[in-house]
Amino acid sequence: MPRTPADAGRPAADRGPRPADAGPRASGAGPAAPDAGPDAMVRVRGAREHNLRGVDVAVPRDQVVVFTGVSGSGKSSLAFGTIYAEAQRRYLESVAPYARRLIDQVGAPRVGDITGLPPAVALRQPRGGGTTRSSVGTVTHLSNVLRMLFSRAGAYPSGAELLDSDAFSPNTAVGACPHCHGLGQVHTVSAAKMVPDQSLSIRDGAVAAWPGAWQGKNYRDILAELGVDIDLPWSELPAERRDWILTTDEQPVVTVHPVREAHRITRPYQGTYSSARRYVLHTYATTKSPALRARAARFLESAPCPVCEGRRLRPEALAVRFAGQDVTRLAALPLSGLATVLAAAVAPDRLAADGVTGARAEAAATLVANLLDRIGTMTELGLGYLGTDRSTATLSAGELQRLRLATQLRTGLFGVLYVLDEPSAGLHPADTEALLAALRRLRAAGNSLFVVEHNLDVVRDADWIVDVGPGAGEHGGRVLYSGEVAGLADVEASATRPYLFEGAGSARPAPREPSGWLELRGVTRHNLRDVTARFPLGAFTVVTGVSGSGKSTLVSQVLPAVVAAHLGVEPERPEEDEDLPAAEDRPADGVTATGLDGVHRLVRVDQRPIGRTPRSNLATYTGLFDAVRKLFAATPEARSRGYDAGRFSFNVPGGRCENCQGEGAISIEMLFLPGASAPCPVCHGSRYDPATLEVTVDGRSVADVLALTVDEARDVLRDVPAAARSLAVLAEVGLGYLRLGQPATTLSGGEAQRVKLASELQRVRRGRTLYVLDEPTTGLHPADVELLVSQLRGLVDAGNTVVLVEHDLDVAAGADWVVDLGPGGGSAGGRIVAAGRPAEVAAAPGSVTGPYLAARMARGPRAAG
Repeated sequence: MPRTPADAGRPAADRGPRPADAGPRASGAGPAAPDAGPDAMVRVRGAREHNLRGVDVAVPRDQVVVFTGVSGSGKSSLAFGTIYAEAQRRYLESVAPYARRLIDQVGAPRVGDITGLPPAVALRQPRGGGTTRSSVGTVTHLSNVLRMLFSRAGAYPSGAELLDSDAFSPNTAVGACPHCHGLGQVHTVSAAKMVPDQSLSIRDGAVAAWPGAWQGKNYRDILAELGVDIDLPWSELPAERRDWILTTDEQPVVTVHPVREAHRITRPYQGTYSSARRYVLHTYATTKSPALRARAARFLESAPCPVCEGRRLRPEALAVRFAGQDVTRLAALPLSGLATVLAAAVAPDRLAADGVTGARAEAAATLVANLLDRIGTMTELGLGYLGTDRSTATLSAGELQRLRLATQLRTGLFGVLYVLDEPSAGLHPADTEALLAALRRLRAAGNSLFVVEHNLDVVRDADWIVDVGPGAGEHGGRVLYSGEVAGLADVEASATRPYLFEGAGSARPAPREPSGWLELRGVTRHNLRDVTARFPLGAFTVVTGVSGSGKSTLVSQVLPAVVAAHLGVEPERPEEDEDLPAAEDRPADGVTATGLDGVHRLVRVDQRPIGRTPRSNLATYTGLFDAVRKLFAATPEARSRGYDAGRFSFNVPGGRCENCQGEGAISIEMLFLPGASAPCPVCHGSRYDPATLEVTVDGRSVADVLALTVDEARDVLRDVPAAARSLAVLAEVGLGYLRLGQPATTLSGGEAQRVKLASELQRVRRGRTLYVLDEPTTGLHPADVELLVSQLRGLVDAGNTVVLVEHDLDVAAGADWVVDLGPGGGSAGGRIVAAGRPAEVAAAPGSVTGPYLAARMARGPRAAG
């Protein structure tokens, strides 16, 4: 990696000295380098955030410093939870109290002292992709400049007034199409979907769009009071009556006399009628429940807005042209294509031909130069396939982080500490080189970069490494080494060392022979155009390709949708599609498939959170908490008191602490200061009332059991088969350090995915299941990748099929079959360029992945690490 000017000509030992107080150093790591002085270092003393054990460490500024360690070792707690959190806290002390309320604050870290700390910017892996109105253009400010270009230099119709830049935004009142409110789509309710079986009567549920339970019965009873024969088959009702029931906007109020039931008292009540269409539209627009929203979406059909034709803008804005196109056409181009069009459009002869002269021509040249500069930075980071109008809800976390990185590259700041969370996530090895060049540019500009990373190519290219471990959770939290990368080779306790220097890893088994083939033909979605893809059954398949080549579209959308349709189950909708009507999400349309009889079950395992509130935790998600509650309910003390298993749940009244309602903490709103959370003063964080905690098993209360780690609980609950099985599988996927009661909201995406996989692995193996995973190694240390791949291979050994999207070519090298998409991203991709055994794809001409895969395979079968 190129050094900063101050480093030029200096010996390696002087460029990256390891301070004397850089933390524990493994035996055999060699003598510490001379101290570089306080001004050159960020010094952390007594860091105790999460599992950090009073860590003292010093790392150099103005360098690329990589933090490594197994998942859960404490590296993010050190880089983000301690160093960045303290930098933000100090900055916010200078901000007006009112302004602090508008900033997302991470809170003060548990640390003794940090010196030499510059202002910091965090570029984290985002958990969500934003709203459907958020796009690549809005995140990077490209949209602002593009709208200004049309406003100041666009070709207007004769006599038209000049428009402000806001008029070219569908997110403003002056720009949005008045018919679709800037969404580009209009939704209608389908009568055929609302009544799928016309042979049924209303009483028997003919109107499927109505809610179940009491509310649906309420609507049926109201119709009966209005004189509708609810026992007549729907097809025999008069057409005008059917239409009124489904579509009327009237809301008559009638007195309902419910049929008396022997087991309950019934009284007349005033009921308000709502047509099926009105109910669906109202529910879809207003409900906060994802399940209700998804149910309502099943009855909707969507189509491009007839006024703006799906382009979201008012006619006045769509009439303005630049380079012969309206703003929506240019925004739809991939960034690389947009750059080509814009560069040609500002040629003097082209501007003159378009009637753009004088001050307008000057404005065009200036604004286009700005756009080309921004686009160039994003293209360097491998994002040239994205369109400006691409919704951020459809982007991966890695793509979003690189967009933010591209924005930072243009700021011209220096003396800033950038803290990055796995910037290589979701990157093909070919794109990693561009990322490294971008990091070097930030460093050369006089900035410091602290990078939490597992990608060994990024680690090798760093100036300095901080290795945290040796294990995860309580087995980690120590700095094993802080110094130049080469010095880690002498640290025997490091889990990173064998992978970085010795090529350690699991042995690559001989490819399996498939039990059959699942073939998809005519796949046309996003950038996939009439693709035919074959997946071997009873085998381990890895789908590779550069970013944007179509991997996730094929594997995470089309494949599960086709299989789900064959199995007659409702496919789990991708997170990016949750806000879209089901009619807009039909990845299986037009696809023909063979070999589906070889699949009896479908399981998708992704990195979405396993719970949205702290009430969801490891124990509740895996179901082992049910066994724990039954264990406590079976004790003599619980039976004598009449306690059932529900008494030991913190989610329902009875045994929980009512002061915090089982949360274990109290949230405190402090007006001008950030909100805080403190342990409940009544239960002291245990979540239960004193009487419940008096019931114990082997001297432990239910709160004590929830505080155990998985590894500790395996010993405590070894005689409880239902719990022991879950705990064993959790340990097998490398999650032994997690606590049973750890809130789901604190788990990383990789941890959430492994929890889901563990939940699946604890089931009885039935075989012939298709497991679909999208980049399961994201966020995992190579040692954790081994554990994960071992479990996936175990699934295949049991007669199942595993298909995953992956950029880790060590995983691809050990697969039974590889499908490589490309050759590029966006419109330059969407084709299968190679498919076969790993060795065959490695040698395939035209494959961008091939040379990198060949290099990995040249290392030969690796010994078990």
